[in-house]
Amino acid sequence: MADNKFLTQLSHNLLEILDDEEYYDITIEVGNDPYVQTFRAHMVILNYRSPYLKRTLSTNKKKSDVNLTHIKLPNILPEIFQKILRYIYGGELSLKEYDTSDIVKILIAASELGLQELILHLQSFLINNETNWIEQNFNMIYKMSFKIGSFSELQNFCKELMFKQPEKIFNSSDFTSIPEKALISLIEQDNLEMSDVQIWNHVLKWGIAQNPELSSDLSSYSNDDYNILKKTLQQCIPLIKLQNLSSKEFLENIFPYKKILPEELYDDLLKIFLNIDFRPSTKETKETKKAEEVKETMEIEETKEIKEISSNKNIDSKIITNQHVELISKWIDRLENTDKLKNIYGFKLLLRGSRDGFSPEKFHKICNNESHTIAVIKVRKSNEILGGYNPIKWESRACTTSYSEYSKTEDSFIFSFKNKNDIKNHILSRVKDAKHAIDNYYMCGPSFGRYDLKIRGGNNRDFVQYASFCQQLSYEKQIRNTKDNFSVEEYEIFQIIDI
Repeated sequence: MADNKFLTQLSHNLLEILDDEEYYDITIEVGNDPYVQTFRAHMVILNYRSPYLKRTLSTNKKKSDVNLTHIKLPNILPEIFQKILRYIYGGELSLKEYDTSDIVKILIAASELGLQELILHLQSFLINNETNWIEQNFNMIYKMSFKIGSFSELQNFCKELMFKQPEKIFNSSDFTSIPEKALISLIEQDNLEMSDVQIWNHVLKWGIAQNPELSSDLSSYSNDDYNILKKTLQQCIPLIKLQNLSSKEFLENIFPYKKILPEELYDDLLKIFLNIDFRPSTKETKETKKAEEVKETMEIEETKEIKEISSNKNIDSKIITNQHVELISKWIDRLENTDKLKNIYGFKLLLRGSRDGFSPEKFHKICNNESHTIAVIKVRKSNEILGGYNPIKWESRACTTSYSEYSKTEDSFIFSFKNKNDIKNHILSRVKDAKHAIDNYYMCGPSFGRYDLKIRGGNNRDFVQYASFCQQLSYEKQIRNTKDNFSVEEYEIFQIIDI
């Protein structure tokens, strides 16, 4: 049996090395102006403790005429990096001494540095010890956990909280900033431990918060103000069981806002509260039918809104159009081409070859650690477009074994369009060999499968000059009619975001 009694002293000695002003061989500039701090460290320790720093150091090897290697980490706060550095050296991190907001910042920084052990530990600590804080800051944690793919434990916690204890989200401090879809999911829950009038008041609060120009003083509302609020809450109000309120609750809470209610709903509510002979069973049947009609109307309006967004917001691309965005959005949601569009995603431009460069080094420098990305490639001397979706993070890896350069995912896909102006003439190919889904070889650009979409570069060579190719192996279909090599005329990387 291994004896661990010496580990404490080892940790202490390693921390002494960190604090020692001699023997360091790297400086790390952390933060952005005016909050920048430079730390001294040792390459051999960083190389083995952080995958991200290992990759960074491999591309920043010191030259013979330079004494120290110097790297920059602008996305991390100096005070947060100091805590992480002590963890890297001595395995020391006293979480109970930190504010919860700092622990979240440490978690985000740990994700950037690839500290998987720490990522898992911090998520468990937050879930087991800071549940109340998460509930009070639900929207922030919810968005963060789904934006950063490695926070799976927090994702699952948020999903469970939303569907099992939605009332806690209503009472969170950032409730008014949750997305409309999340609010609708809460209203539809049958196990809410609050009265219908409380739900009404929360929804009303949310609606007013979406329109900062609206006053909290109802007496100052104009007809335009009522119409603004009515439009904001038009999908939420029909889902609240207002017929279950008492006459007093209706008079005090609903009647003052009668102008934001649909006319038919308001007339029905008046009949409910004024007609003592009203029979609930008949009304419930009518309300059920009405709720189904409202839901169908919501779906139609949502589709219209999505199309309107798509037509009015032009994508920043030299290769694809809004029509491609709609189709790719369907593929991301695993819909058929003929299905109704449920989500229209934002395509945030990360890299453009003609602007940022075509080399593999440039691709990995900009796109490593970025997840949920779409790559689109314009084939030189043709109208052909190739591309692929990577839901996980890009990395830089060497090819030492058959699996070493690849990452596993079951949700990636590749595609091709024969002509930019003809989106119907396309091929969609989903991954079938998940172990080889994403090719992270450091001398390639955005590549998928073993050979399915290979964008090749090399030392001092870029994609424009070098021979790329497509040969079906890891994905369902061959996306080109030929396996011949091709060159890249233009390529772009987009990050997929909700809008």
